[in-house]
Amino acid sequence: MVCKKVKISNPTGLHLRPAGIFCNTANKYNCKVMFEHGDTTANAKSVLSVLGACIKSGDEIVLVCDGENEEEALQAMVEAVESGLGE
Repeated sequence: MVCKKVKISNPTGLHLRPAGIFCNTANKYNCKVMFEHGDTTANAKSVLSVLGACIKSGDEIVLVCDGENEEEALQAMVEAVESGLGE
């Protein structure tokens, strides 16, 4: 299991379009991809879970990858978030 804290930098947080990019990135990997925000732990492969977490610009989340290709998945997720998720 690997994890890393990242800050959401896109100005509108994780609304539908960036949440879709976030989930599509997670779904490229066979490992389990989760994220933690406050007291919530959610599935990064589910758009509804991502939207339900109500993540805003400036919020910090902890990405957690566990399983096959976990290092590669974590790196891709961090890069996606740090690049602004298409915004």
